[in-house]
Amino acid sequence: MLENLSNKIKDALGKITKMGSVDKQAVDDLVEDIKRALLSGDVNVHLVDDFGKNIEKKAFEKLPAGMTRKEHVLKTVYEELTNILGSEKPVISLKPKKILLCGLFGSGKTSTAARIARYYKKQGLSCAVVCCDTVRPAAYEQLEQLAKKIGVQFYGQKDEPSAEVVLKNQLKKIKTDIIIVDSSGRDALDKDLIDEIMRLNDILKPDEKILVIPADIGQAAKIQAEAFHKALNVTDVIVTKMDATGKGGGALTACYETNAKIMFITKGETPDDMEIYDPKKFVARLVGIPDIETIVEKAKAAGLESSAKKIMKADFDLNDFYEQIAGVGQVGSFSGIADMLGVGNKVPKDMLEKQQEKTKKWKFILDSMTPKEKNNPDLIDASRTRRIAKGSGTSEPEVKEFLNNYYKTKKMSKQLGLSKMRQGDMAKLLRKGGLKF
Repeated sequence: MLENLSNKIKDALGKITKMGSVDKQAVDDLVEDIKRALLSGDVNVHLVDDFGKNIEKKAFEKLPAGMTRKEHVLKTVYEELTNILGSEKPVISLKPKKILLCGLFGSGKTSTAARIARYYKKQGLSCAVVCCDTVRPAAYEQLEQLAKKIGVQFYGQKDEPSAEVVLKNQLKKIKTDIIIVDSSGRDALDKDLIDEIMRLNDILKPDEKILVIPADIGQAAKIQAEAFHKALNVTDVIVTKMDATGKGGGALTACYETNAKIMFITKGETPDDMEIYDPKKFVARLVGIPDIETIVEKAKAAGLESSAKKIMKADFDLNDFYEQIAGVGQVGSFSGIADMLGVGNKVPKDMLEKQQEKTKKWKFILDSMTPKEKNNPDLIDASRTRRIAKGSGTSEPEVKEFLNNYYKTKKMSKQLGLSKMRQGDMAKLLRKGGLKF
């Protein structure tokens, strides 16, 4: 996410972490570098100026006990970045509720409806999605297919032109814990859209009114947030398409400016490519600190906690590797995991995509191995490689490539220092300052 912004911020912080001591010129240079980075990420210029002034003001305050000037400056940068990106993680209640989604065409409302249903289903709640988008062609079919894919109930009336009629009729049938209503979008914030969404609001009486905003609109998110909030009193925001734009910083900070609370952010195409928006963790990843906690949380939810911890400790065999490959779709995409590890900018995206495709063949390769070979891959010689290739319907080079990837992954885990959960000099400095992420 926000690869260019992240790289520029890391470069700026990298300069100061290498210095023996920090003076005013070093702080001024740091501030200018980060301001340029934020502006390139489409963050509002006034917000950027305020950010710079706050750093310059706080950088030479009286030092907290036990901290150096450099540590204090880095801690201040982290805190100020967190403040402009939302400050606090949202509290999401796991109880029966009705949710109304709103937003313009192209915001990703329909796929977001499925993602929300997927999230609450994982928490043990029964869910239903309702198609009240009577404007966009194929909206009904899309939501129906997504609901079937994730195993939640779907409701709608394909040939009914009135969204209000659809909602009234379907509400009589639904008995689930969570009801998620997907409303119609428009090309612009027109009166028809606002009037319709207000009528749906009166019928549904939702517990949560969520505005779905695509990250690629940048600072224009502020206009949408203000307009929908005025009409609907929006309770939360979900920012979509965080993996596909350089304007994500603008969208996130625009929501902050309107006091709109960001609940989730999405990236990728699958129903699982959504995560709770935690500004502290988000900033930690921006500055290059591996988000080990989130990876373990996702692995735990997918039943992969044990093997995930082994891989992080570089103490895993092919059985653990297999378990991770089989469940990687539930944890996230390869690019998303690389992002959480803080190495997303070091691995080409097309390479990660190709790697994800290869894992489909890897499952067959692993299924063709004996338990002894999975426990001790060093046993696999040329003869065994031929047998495995034949049994899996793959080629010998593909079997060898898989084994090479296993060894490379193990080596990379050791090099990253994940065996000690080591998160780098920046993380150590921030922790010394009492920060948690």
